[in-house]
Amino acid sequence: MRYIVVLLSLLLQFATAQNNTTTSSFELSFFRGNVMPHTPDLYHLQGHPEGVVFNYNLQTHGQEEWHKAYNYPSYGAYLMYQDFNNRFLGHSWAAGGYYDFAFFFPRLTVKTAAGLAYMNQPYDKVTNSKNKAFGSTLLANINIGLQYRQPFFQNRMGLTAGLLFTHYSNGRSKSPNSGINTYGVNLGLTCNLEKPTPINTPDTLRLRTNYREKLHYNMVFRTGFNESSVINSGRHPLYHLGAYIDKRLNRKSGVQLGADLFLTQSFKDFIKYKSAAFPDANIDPNTDYKRAGVFVGYELYINRMSLEAQVGYYFYDPLKNEIPVYDRIGMKYYWTSKVFSALSLKTHMFLAEAIEFGIGLRL
Repeated sequence: MRYIVVLLSLLLQFATAQNNTTTSSFELSFFRGNVMPHTPDLYHLQGHPEGVVFNYNLQTHGQEEWHKAYNYPSYGAYLMYQDFNNRFLGHSWAAGGYYDFAFFFPRLTVKTAAGLAYMNQPYDKVTNSKNKAFGSTLLANINIGLQYRQPFFQNRMGLTAGLLFTHYSNGRSKSPNSGINTYGVNLGLTCNLEKPTPINTPDTLRLRTNYREKLHYNMVFRTGFNESSVINSGRHPLYHLGAYIDKRLNRKSGVQLGADLFLTQSFKDFIKYKSAAFPDANIDPNTDYKRAGVFVGYELYINRMSLEAQVGYYFYDPLKNEIPVYDRIGMKYYWTSKVFSALSLKTHMFLAEAIEFGIGLRL
């Protein structure tokens, strides 16, 4: 779980690293929604979760180039309490950092947030065996929201309303870990702590700067720990190697094409377990645990930070325990033009396999 802590610390580092003039505000909002069961064995976990979110927000005003390029986003920290209204899931408390980007026009924004969550009723073989969603008390929390803001009182206060999606998972660092997704609506009130600064400057950066680049070659080493889907089978290290080419298209976007080699050590014991527990499947206990795949990706450049999403296909997977398609979402931080660190979540659709911490080289 220490890699989830790294994710939170990196997010807060990116946010607090901006020491330019900002205006601050806070927001208190309430939400209610539904659990989204993504596998058949989660239907008994349905409910109507509700909760409250407190945000401390810093609004940018264009002191740096990336502020203008992204139409003056805001960033900050959040605290969230959620009651799942389900006797197996219990309650959660989450904290983390976020970015809030304008969507088409300034009053409509998209919020992306990530942090840590504490769950008070994780899986327990004796007392809570029905909770197949998460097997640990400490989870990663990811939130995505679409929100409209209507100011009043000379823009010193405002009403907010929108849609909210939340995700909880421990990245299968401990099984079970089907994860929990919820969606719903939220309604809130904002209060500006300082007199708001009007923002009317159009983005003209694309006319002045050319960000198109030649092809670059990348190598990345990712590691971490995970547990197989067999409960209490133990955590094992993983070593994921990647090589890809990338092409930056403009100020904000880049594309990737590459290949991965997965040396996931928990697969070794899992193969032995499958061969013994399911003899009718005719699985050889000496089946190769290694996997290899090819992927395409997209990278969104913000400042030194970027967000990336990749979709891959296993061309070598002797066990074939998962679907042949995998995906990865994550964030990168460029310490120099050639060296970056990365934190990502590798999944098969909605089922997480591992949280990966990586270091890479871009040539």
